[in-house]
Amino acid sequence: MKWSQVAVSSLFTLCSFRASAFVAKPVARRAFVNARIHGSSATFPAKASRVFGTSALNAKVGRLADPETELLANTDIFIFDCDGVIWRGDSLIDGIPETLAKLRAAGKKMFFVTNNSTKSRAGYKKKFDSLGLDVPSEEIFSSSFAAAAYLEQTKFKDTGKKVYIIGEVGIGEELDLIDVPWIGGPDDVGKVPPMGPGDALDHDKDVGAVIVGFDRHINYHKIQTAQLCINENEGCEFIATNLDAVTHLTDAQEWAGNGSMVGAIKGCTGKEPTVVGKPSPLMIDYLVEKLGVDKSRICMVGDRLDTDVVFGTDNGLQSVLVLSGVTSESKLLGDDNTITPDYYCDSIVDFFQPAAVAK
Repeated sequence: MKWSQVAVSSLFTLCSFRASAFVAKPVARRAFVNARIHGSSATFPAKASRVFGTSALNAKVGRLADPETELLANTDIFIFDCDGVIWRGDSLIDGIPETLAKLRAAGKKMFFVTNNSTKSRAGYKKKFDSLGLDVPSEEIFSSSFAAAAYLEQTKFKDTGKKVYIIGEVGIGEELDLIDVPWIGGPDDVGKVPPMGPGDALDHDKDVGAVIVGFDRHINYHKIQTAQLCINENEGCEFIATNLDAVTHLTDAQEWAGNGSMVGAIKGCTGKEPTVVGKPSPLMIDYLVEKLGVDKSRICMVGDRLDTDVVFGTDNGLQSVLVLSGVTSESKLLGDDNTITPDYYCDSIVDFFQPAAVAK
């Protein structure tokens, strides 16, 4: 299937963005939009009084107490992170199907965005289906897609170069849709470089970009190949799908995330990556243009402070942190935390179940 056939290909025809519109190095930048974005003139109603406990008051964030007036009445579009919000590993979080159904019945639009690059959008569609969730593919955005979108926007294909991938099948599947050649990825699983006296690892001089995504099979061959391409190929770009410190491979514990893999390449190249996943503003500007809504009528819901909540606050959205993923209540309300969502709750099930007053 060609790029023009992709359900969300209008992402690039509706808005003419500079590449920096959706690139963070390594934190989110505001979008620079060439085309004027015409959102609605709706204003964001004043929030209802929040419920604060002592520690929550110090952190200036309230637990969601009256979802109807505090959140639902003020929100037209919900953007949900997936890992830690909809599922953990391969396990669906309790109450999610019923909650999503209630939101759709209430006329709310929804989009699902994940920084996990191991699957393409088609792969994530299959995961939603396997969990019994009827989510249209056009509502799904993955960081593997964001990497392909970045290359499309910067006209990488015109260079005649190829991409070296540290990552799994998702990135390659998305690059195939835009006809960008690539090497590495799953093809380099289990490879060991020659390391005897006088040995050297050959690398492809035609690699013009290295994309680093989450890779459960990362090895020294991949790291060495990436550093050779970035350090020795003139103009080779270092791209990261995300900088997540931990991820949910299973629902039993946290696992080292893509930040550890990106860190390995940063360490041996001394270079900072172009980050294309959250908290990039690309999707926000697309939705504002396509749907004609005010940003303040969009709510980002996630389990991470440094990506999900920052994605919301940096882009003028409402934000809700859920405690069903990697962030604990103690971390959110701790003295060291400087990132504060508008509200927090245990899970999105609480959108229809008023929370108890915090102690």
